[in-house]
Amino acid sequence: MDNILYSKYISILKKELIPSMGCTEPVAVAYCASLAAGALGTLPEKANVFASANIIKNVKSVFVPNTGGLKGLEAAAAAGIISGRADKGLEVLDGLTGKQTGEIAAYLKAADIAAFRSTREYILDIEVDVFAKGHTAKAEIAGSHTNVIRIEKDGKVLFDKEYKEESGNDADYDLLSIENIVEFAGCVRMDDVREILKRQISCNMAIAEEGFKGDYGANIGSVLLSAYGDGIQNRAKAFAAAASDARMSGLSMPVVINSGSGNQGITVSVPVVMYARELGSSEDTLYRALIVSNLTAIHLKKGIGCLSAYCGATSAACGAAAGIAYLYGGRFNEIAHTIVNAGAINSGMICDGAKASCAAKIASAIEAGLLGMQMQRRGSEFLDGEGIVKKGVENTIRNIGTLASEGMSGTDETIIQIMTGKKA
Repeated sequence: MDNILYSKYISILKKELIPSMGCTEPVAVAYCASLAAGALGTLPEKANVFASANIIKNVKSVFVPNTGGLKGLEAAAAAGIISGRADKGLEVLDGLTGKQTGEIAAYLKAADIAAFRSTREYILDIEVDVFAKGHTAKAEIAGSHTNVIRIEKDGKVLFDKEYKEESGNDADYDLLSIENIVEFAGCVRMDDVREILKRQISCNMAIAEEGFKGDYGANIGSVLLSAYGDGIQNRAKAFAAAASDARMSGLSMPVVINSGSGNQGITVSVPVVMYARELGSSEDTLYRALIVSNLTAIHLKKGIGCLSAYCGATSAACGAAAGIAYLYGGRFNEIAHTIVNAGAINSGMICDGAKASCAAKIASAIEAGLLGMQMQRRGSEFLDGEGIVKKGVENTIRNIGTLASEGMSGTDETIIQIMTGKKA
């Protein structure tokens, strides 16, 4: 494989597969608030949180980790301010003590914290303005969850960089293709990816196993095992759902994300690990399958956009199915047909924010992905011109991106209006 292309793919994996403590949207708000408070240099007496519609959608109903069960933009901002650990990025809420958890609730009551919808056009947009003792400070994040574009104190700019839309518009991501992804997975040197993928397996399987031990969300993982048995297809869905249930409930365990999302990180990894264990795959083969899964999901997500009305579990599950097809010995042709089949089955499932039903959507998406893979293994496929399917896997992937980014834009606004009871 071309050395430049090889290096770009390694860079994408390192950039995308990072740990996050809690749902990435409230955690990004906490991170932004922590940056603003750090710039202010003292505990804010007042804070205003401005967030784009999709941030509001994904923060509204999910628990913020280490807050004692609090939800919402205000709670996320308060947690980030009390944490004071902006240097930890998306792990800003990791390691909070019981004392700090109590302080968050007390601070939320005592301080004047208000949340508003941002008027800027960025799809992912967070600004936190803080005030104390006659001084002000602000921090701004836009484009991706950790893309800090501005920090100020008393009107003086401390940090500033040109706004850049989320990573999917990075030129490096234009180099992704299913053919190149499969080639890369086959030739990658394990020393270049072992640490990244080992962390993904460790973190995401740990929260999956924990998801069966408590009463989290709607307990979708346990429901699946109880209702449909212990077969590998059901276990792959159940363990991924259990991980999401625990995560949406605010469990303080990190997840290695994909495309800026913990649920997508779970979906691309847990089913592949479960199938590798069932098939007795070697560690080397598992790592290569995870590369296919992760990069396929990132490739699909590039056209969809960072936040939209299109449920990210759907594209992530296409990636998982591609990775599982690799475990079965499939290469470009088999994987391409798997992705087309899987994408045709479930595309259009809506994202109505982060909350308990995400676990069920993950299970549904994985089911569609596995069906697409089994269709391919038995010589069955959807054909050019059938719905969004276009001859050639890259053409179908482009159609999925168009459906999500253009066709569902109005759907997204309607979902947000339903959730908030407010029109734009």
